[in-house]
Amino acid sequence: MAGGGKREARSRFERIYALLRSRICLLDYPPGMRLREEDLAEEFATSRTPVRRVLARLEDEGFLRSVHGVGTIVTDIDIDSLQQVYQLRVELAELVGKLSPVRPDAARLEEFRALLDRCDRLKGEPDAREFARINMDFFHLLMTLTANEPLREFSERLYYQTTRIWLKTAARLTRYEDMLQAEIRFFRHEVADIVAAIESGELETVGHIRRSHVAMSFARLYAEAHPQSP
Repeated sequence: MAGGGKREARSRFERIYALLRSRICLLDYPPGMRLREEDLAEEFATSRTPVRRVLARLEDEGFLRSVHGVGTIVTDIDIDSLQQVYQLRVELAELVGKLSPVRPDAARLEEFRALLDRCDRLKGEPDAREFARINMDFFHLLMTLTANEPLREFSERLYYQTTRIWLKTAARLTRYEDMLQAEIRFFRHEVADIVAAIESGELETVGHIRRSHVAMSFARLYAEAHPQSP
C-alpha cells in the first residue's frame, strides 16, 4: 500500500475508534449492548477488517468483551472497580505542568476561554450529555499543555476508562438534577482556575488544580455509590 493509502487507512481507523469510544462513554452504547461488525462496516462504508481491528482495540482497553456464542458486548463498570484507576489518574494529573510543558499560544488560550463560556451556558441550560462532552473536550485541551507523548497516551487511556461512570451514576439517582447542577458548578470552578493559571503562565499550578479536582470527583462518586447508613 502506498504511503497515502496507509495514511488514509490509519485516519479511517482512528476516526471509527474515536467515534465508537465516544458512543460508549456517552452511553449511546449502554452496558450489555451487542455491537455487530457487519452493521458498523455498513455504517462507515468500509470492510469489516478495520472495524474488527477497532473492536479489538476497544476490547483491549476494557470497553468491550467477546462472549462466546453471543458476540461483542459493551462492558459494565462500577466505581469500586475504578478506584485504582482514579488513584493513578490523580498522580498523573500533576505531571501535566511538569513534564515537557507547552505554553499555549493565543489561539489555544482562546480555546480554553471558549470552553469556559460553554460551562457558563451549561449552567443556564443543564444537560448531562453536553456536560460529558465538554468534560471530554477539556481533557483533550489539557493534554496540549504537555509534549510528553507517553504521559498523554496513558492519561487518555485512563481518562476514558473512567469517564462514563458519572453518567451511569447520575442517571439512577432520584436527585439527578441537583447532582448535575452541583457537578457543573464544580467543573466550572476547575476550568476557571485552570484558565487563570494558564493566563498567569503558571503551568505547574494547572497540574495541582487538576489533581485536586480529579481526587474530589472520585470522592463524590464514591460517596454516591456508598451512602452512609443513618
